[in-house]
Amino acid sequence: MVVVVSLGNSSLLASRIARGLGSKCKVVRVKVGAFPDRDMLMRYLGDVRRQEVILVQSFQPNPQKSLSLIQFAALGAKQLGAKSVTLVAPYLAYMRQDKMFNPGEVISARVMAKVLGVCVDKLITVDPHLHRVRRMKDLFGSMDARAISANPLIGEDVKKKFRNVVVVGPDWESFQWAREVASICGSECTVFEKTRYSSRNVKVKMMKQVDMKGKNVVIVDDIISTGHTVIEAAKKSWSLGAKTVRCIGVHGLFAENAISKLKRSGKLTEVISCNTIVHPSNKIDVSGIIVKELKRRKKSSKK
Repeated sequence: MVVVVSLGNSSLLASRIARGLGSKCKVVRVKVGAFPDRDMLMRYLGDVRRQEVILVQSFQPNPQKSLSLIQFAALGAKQLGAKSVTLVAPYLAYMRQDKMFNPGEVISARVMAKVLGVCVDKLITVDPHLHRVRRMKDLFGSMDARAISANPLIGEDVKKKFRNVVVVGPDWESFQWAREVASICGSECTVFEKTRYSSRNVKVKMMKQVDMKGKNVVIVDDIISTGHTVIEAAKKSWSLGAKTVRCIGVHGLFAENAISKLKRSGKLTEVISCNTIVHPSNKIDVSGIIVKELKRRKKSSKK
């Protein structure tokens, strides 16, 4: 029997995953509270003995709390007799701090990987921010850690809904997502070069010349955080004659009230995100690709 557990951030996604896995899967609730001295009190409201536990928890909102909850839930499940624990982290935090940018900084990505390596057996995540660290194996070592991509879902969504499209990567880091989406939906693709003067002052210019006049521009990025880069890319697209400008982010962080800034800018026809982080902009469901990967692993382990 497979048991699916959610700790709050991804409850709806966890239910969809459980349905996708079929009748031999059940959902078990976990109650999280606190003792009078504020120590965490966690209780499984169902039996996990000898079960394969799939723990579904996005790291947003509140990545610090999520990491702590995952530790307690994973080690707690094993304490209660679970056969194994697979973490499905639709959004995996701490990946952008993958080097020491300033003297004395902790490399958060490596700390997070060490912590998860102690408490879970397997990890599945969607489009982690692999930049200077290029492979999951380079970060997680021998742990069975797998990255899957929402690009096929985004590409098919764009292909189905829009015509006469130009796909844009707002900076070089996002170009790998934009290029694949463009390939899937059969459109032209370009990338903007980003010059960052501060965390909130960003300018962009087109690196590969593409005619945007009268086109439906789709800006694609893995993470929409403060929104400044997207706004600058949208401004540039309008100035080049775009008919409409949308942005699609795999992970809609929307930090510092970014969604309001994006709307107030008047530069975005629509803002779309995948449901890796719960938000009203969620229009692309990743549960299917997660179920497919879980089933693939199950089948592979039986060989």
